[in-house]
Amino acid sequence: MRPVLITLGVLVAGSALAQHAGHQHQPQPSGYAGLQSREIKSLSPEQLADLREGRGMGVSLLAELNSVPGPMHVLELAERLKVTTEQRRTLERIAADMKARAQGLGAQVVVEEASLDKAFKGRIVDAKEVEEATARIASLQGQLRAVHLVAHLKTRDVLSDDQVAAYDSARGYKSLASLQAPRH
Repeated sequence: MRPVLITLGVLVAGSALAQHAGHQHQPQPSGYAGLQSREIKSLSPEQLADLREGRGMGVSLLAELNSVPGPMHVLELAERLKVTTEQRRTLERIAADMKARAQGLGAQVVVEEASLDKAFKGRIVDAKEVEEATARIASLQGQLRAVHLVAHLKTRDVLSDDQVAAYDSARGYKSLASLQAPRH
């Protein structure tokens, strides 16, 4: 019985190795195939639009999911949250400031990414230039994130605890009864 199992094991292993070897010779298209025609290779059309429009792109998720809502979503839910006229005016100012600053920073990110893309396309870049360019881009992205997070903080300061609880409930984060977030 033992020689039969060993023979069977060798056959199965040999078959698997042969299949694996056969697959190695067949090149698989990269997940990046088709992206070489992008305007800026490192940014999708959606990312470009988001940067140009000053949208958050999920950079404020930690605030959003920790009961610190952003101004745009609060304004969308204003009636349900019983936002007062004074609160609405303040939230509109916060949102407008956030959008203007985010659009400016987003435009700078696009310019820097386009410059880096052009440098790689023309093969006119070295390691030092890459390090400097990526540091600039990272700094801009950090500033962009801070703009959105600060807007969340300012929004939270405008709202009552009950409004935040209603917001979390409306967005599907927490039930009204489970809100435990302290107001800062």
